Order: sequence, then structure tokens, then C-alpha cells
Amino acid sequence: MKKLIVYALAIILVFSFAVACKKKPKEVPPPPPQTQEQPRVEKVEAPVVQEPQLTEEELFLQKSLDQINREKPLGTIYFDYDRAVIRDDARATMDGNAAWLKRFTTAKILVEGHCDERGTEEYNLALGEKRAKAAQDYLLSSGITADRIKIISYGKSQPLNPGHDEGAWQMNRRAQFLIIEK
Repeated sequence: MKKLIVYALAIILVFSFAVACKKKPKEVPPPPPQTQEQPRVEKVEAPVVQEPQLTEEELFLQKSLDQINREKPLGTIYFDYDRAVIRDDARATMDGNAAWLKRFTTAKILVEGHCDERGTEEYNLALGEKRAKAAQDYLLSSGITADRIKIISYGKSQPLNPGHDEGAWQMNRRAQFLIIEK
């Protein structure tokens, strides 16, 4: 019986050794979770609604007189000393002013005549009026009707440049255009 116990212990020992030395199976990482295919959602952009394009005339009518005058659609012209004749270099500006007035047929303007500080107040008021009248006559000859143009002379009372030299005086000898009605 002792022999039997020794054999049994030997068999258990061999069996235990065999089990202990058995290769362990490789750990296989779990498969990645299956992703369900997301349904494709295509972006459908809303149709672009074109706002009606306003005409230049409609845009003009929407603006206030202050806004229009700040944009300075009409150019200023300058005069020689003691003269009220439209200079050659001012003709392009006057042509542009006439074209603008033809495009906006409801607009009415005020032509302001200005002078430099030299001369008496009375003399400069008369000269400023002649300058405004010369600009008005040019516009009338370009086809603008007289009922759309008013003139005024400020003489030397509203200088653009307060200086006391030829550069300042040149800037002050002018006819300026102001839109007074749409």
C-alpha cells in the first residue's frame, strides 16, 4: 500500500508539473466594437433668396439729404483771383456734376459762391454771386433745367481754409454744390 501511495503521489506530481508547464494561450485582444454605419446626412442648403436689387435711383431716394451731401456726389470748382469765369480745369468737374443731375432727375441743388478774404464784404458778395451764376449757366447749357438750380453768395463769410496766404485764398475762391431736394 505504501507503494501505491508513492505511485499516486508520483503521478499527481507529474500531472501537476505537466499542467504547470502547459503553454498558456495567447491573449487575443477583443475585436473592436463594430461601429454601426451612421446614416449619411447630406447638408441641403436652403435656396438663396435674392433680395430685389434696388436701382441707383431707389438707393438715392432712401438716403437723407445729409447722407447724400456727405458723400459729395457733386464736385467743387475753383476760380482765379477776382474772376467768375469757369476755368478749363473745372470743366470736367462741371460735366460730371451735369451728368449726375441728369441721372437723378428729381434732385435740386444750391450753388454757393465763395470768395477769399481780400476785398470788401459788398464786393465779395457780388463776386460770389457771379461765380454761382457762372456755374448755374454752365449747368443750364448742359441741359439741366433752371427750376432745379438755386444760387447764393456767401462772399468771404465761409472760408474753407482760414489761412492768409495764396494757398488758402485759392481754396476759398470756389463754387460749391449742395443737394437741397431729392
